[in-house]
Amino acid sequence: MSATPLLQVENLQTHLHLRRGVVKAVDGISFEVNEGETLGIVGESGSGKTMTCLSILQLLPIHGGGKIAGSVRLDGEELLQLGEEEMARRVRGPKVAMISQDPMTSLNPVFTVGDQVSRPFLYHKLVKTVRDAMVAAAAGLRRVRIPSPERRLKSYPHQFSGGMRQRVVTAMAIACSPRLLIADEPTTALDVTIQVQIMSLLRSIQNDSKVGIILITHDLSIVAGLCHRIAVMYAGRIIETGKVRDIYRNAQHPYTQALLDAIPHLGRKRRRLAAIPGQPPNLMDLPNGCRFAPRCPRRMAVCDEYPPATDVGGGHTVNCWLAAKQ
Repeated sequence: MSATPLLQVENLQTHLHLRRGVVKAVDGISFEVNEGETLGIVGESGSGKTMTCLSILQLLPIHGGGKIAGSVRLDGEELLQLGEEEMARRVRGPKVAMISQDPMTSLNPVFTVGDQVSRPFLYHKLVKTVRDAMVAAAAGLRRVRIPSPERRLKSYPHQFSGGMRQRVVTAMAIACSPRLLIADEPTTALDVTIQVQIMSLLRSIQNDSKVGIILITHDLSIVAGLCHRIAVMYAGRIIETGKVRDIYRNAQHPYTQALLDAIPHLGRKRRRLAAIPGQPPNLMDLPNGCRFAPRCPRRMAVCDEYPPATDVGGGHTVNCWLAAKQ
């Protein structure tokens, strides 16, 4: 891995200004991703995972109520200072690409797979003719292990299975050989066997190109075999981050511990699966203190103030008063 991080995010804030109030979807988070490294961003639905990555790509309705602040540097270049034209031509695709959560809604049902996979090559002028773009598209499908790629170029998205559609979306994302790949819950709604295949595909792509990957998921069991580090998000903030081994063996935040307890384990007999009681806070009316405190079984009086970041060793940091007191 390079000594200089591939991606540096500092104090990123994404606030959505609605008629009812301001939604603090991302509220001051910082993290890094190195070349050839996979960072897993984990948390419940609505914690700000997808919004964080959409902010990196500036895909929010800026003129419709969305406002991004902070710093996002890719290879030392500040992305938040770039205009829409520069982001579209120079960043989205050639430098940063995203695999969306639902491939069925990402792929246009009225165009063939070949038309859609070849589009990045033509848009970014990587080839000169449509014929060359189709050849490159077939090579892209072959790279993501779709059999008979030349024949499948003429198929439509509805003629593919869920796992195959996910591979098509992946082929489109890696078409321009990006430096950073964002995978937004790429295994959602797929069976376990296909999940393993998609994770294996991402690992193979990373080994071949040293691309940095941000994997967004709500399932801590998925990140164990792919990620190097984990960032746990809750209510718009990162509350714990560290190496995968440190998080699994020595989780410090009660929320992270609750997520790990919710994972079913073979050989462990339980009458009922573990669940986290309560609901996440309203992002338009956030508490001043620890945002997990209303649901935390170990809540203390000091939790009415937001806890500082505590380094527990080896780059493992946590925002919790329990760790701060220790």
